[in-house]
Amino acid sequence: MEYLVVSLMFIVFLQTRFMELRRATLCLAVQSALIAAACLVIGLSHGGGLHGWLPGLLTIGVKVLFIPAAILRTVKGLRDEREIVSDINVNYSTAVAACSLALGYMVIDGLLPQAEEARDILATSMFMIMTGLTLIVMRSRAIMQMIGLITMENGIYLLGLIMTEGLPLIIELGIFLDVLIAVVILVILTSRLRLSFRTTDTNVLDKLKG
Repeated sequence: MEYLVVSLMFIVFLQTRFMELRRATLCLAVQSALIAAACLVIGLSHGGGLHGWLPGLLTIGVKVLFIPAAILRTVKGLRDEREIVSDINVNYSTAVAACSLALGYMVIDGLLPQAEEARDILATSMFMIMTGLTLIVMRSRAIMQMIGLITMENGIYLLGLIMTEGLPLIIELGIFLDVLIAVVILVILTSRLRLSFRTTDTNVLDKLKG
């Protein structure tokens, strides 16, 4: 589990450095694959069975395969597959991510000092939530904001898994359905934005102000 936590930290940090939409999407797929591995490890360590392996398989099907494929299909139709953002803005994103990781450890140590075994993974989940929020706020491309949203959801899902030692199956199915519907809607809206403005830069929506 320690290797999964370190790998998740590295992948999330890497996300803050990418400006290419295709690479950022592939990075999201790797992140979701690590979340799926965490699901399988946690589920199988608490008895296995249907509840042990089904969340991991759902994560692979929805977040590793379907969602990245839908995003990549949208990226394929763009003339510019690069986030239009200055280098200093990227550095800000990485700096905020580093502060988020430190803050995550401070919060966990302050609120749950007895959670020694789960300390790293709890801090990592909070780190993912705050980094996802940073990507949504600091990036202008709708696709990068979508990637930030999925990163936040992965962090929340991981936090729920650790705090409850495995969510009830019906709740996990509801979460996956909500995420799937949200991503489908966002992909459709992003495609409409591309067709209308020939870009997925959300700054162009300022033109719609009355």
